[in-house]
Amino acid sequence: MGQRMAAVLRTVTNALGEAGIERPGLEARMLLCAAAACDHAALIRDPDALLPPDAATRLQAFVARRLVGEPATRILGTRAFWTLDLIVTPDVLDPRPDSECLIEAALDQLGSRRNLPLRILDLGTGTGALLLALLSECPHALGIGVDLSPAACDVARENAQLNELASRTEIREGTWMEGLAGSFDVILSNPPYIASATIADLDVGVRQYDPRLALDGGADGLSAYRDIMAALPAFLDGGFAVLELGIGQAPDVARIAAAAGLQTLALRNDLGGVPRAIVLRKPDGQA
Repeated sequence: MGQRMAAVLRTVTNALGEAGIERPGLEARMLLCAAAACDHAALIRDPDALLPPDAATRLQAFVARRLVGEPATRILGTRAFWTLDLIVTPDVLDPRPDSECLIEAALDQLGSRRNLPLRILDLGTGTGALLLALLSECPHALGIGVDLSPAACDVARENAQLNELASRTEIREGTWMEGLAGSFDVILSNPPYIASATIADLDVGVRQYDPRLALDGGADGLSAYRDIMAALPAFLDGGFAVLELGIGQAPDVARIAAAAGLQTLALRNDLGGVPRAIVLRKPDGQA
């Protein structure tokens, strides 16, 4: 005879909590609902329902993977970001909630212009999270997402289709702005910004499950910023850029931007109060 859902939920929550996993109750519900193919409301509605044996087997496998450090989003293959549901595979960075501050910063900068026929570019698009989130808020905008990884490009295209944004989205395989032409109203990027030598010190959920290509920012973590800033001014005639920052990188990235002829308009903090997004543009009157 199977166990009741409420009892299973308590058991999994306790196991995750004892392993030091943050928000064990939330993650336990996520894993249980995925294993049982039900929603959270069903757990509340009928906590005494029995967990079928096949669902119990799936749940056991999910929990075993979580206990060795694999993130729940990786196990389930999905991530909620902004107002979107995104497919996440081993080929792409798992978008973090802190990255949503880039969308907030872009929308603040756009104001009422969000309803104009904008041209948006996302460099290192990965899942397409940043590009698709901003397109969802800018109904007449068109967007291009660029990624060096062909597999990541496939994921981004699938996410555009899933979120009914494919008609306004183009995903290209390439290196930063190479092969692009014209100016953009908004340029977004979450570039790799972890110093190479410190990747081994990251949380297991990052170092083992996020692709190194999306993490490794070179010896000082700033290589991608240098490459992007060198090309950025040519694509910002009247537009602005919003780039994600690593912890403590705001001063260095602002200096790199200034050396490239770019002005820092704003910094935006993430959910933990860390400066996480930098907003840049060319100074007024600069060609």
